[in-house]
Amino acid sequence: MPSRPVFIETDMTAALNEQLREGLLKTIPLASFGQPEDIANAALFFASPAARWITGQVLTVDGGMVM
Repeated sequence: MPSRPVFIETDMTAALNEQLREGLLKTIPLASFGQPEDIANAALFFASPAARWITGQVLTVDGGMVM
């Protein structure tokens, strides 16, 4: 499946007009933009001892957009 951009709350997404934001939110099953911490927490998990036996995986952190 081709990857799609995910939408994280940043200065760039804050600049989107309300109509565009509402349209984008309709494409996200969790109905919200991600937070930078959502990406950071996934990266921290893979860098932690808890992930020591995980190899060669792709973790999709996108609020359900590829479901």
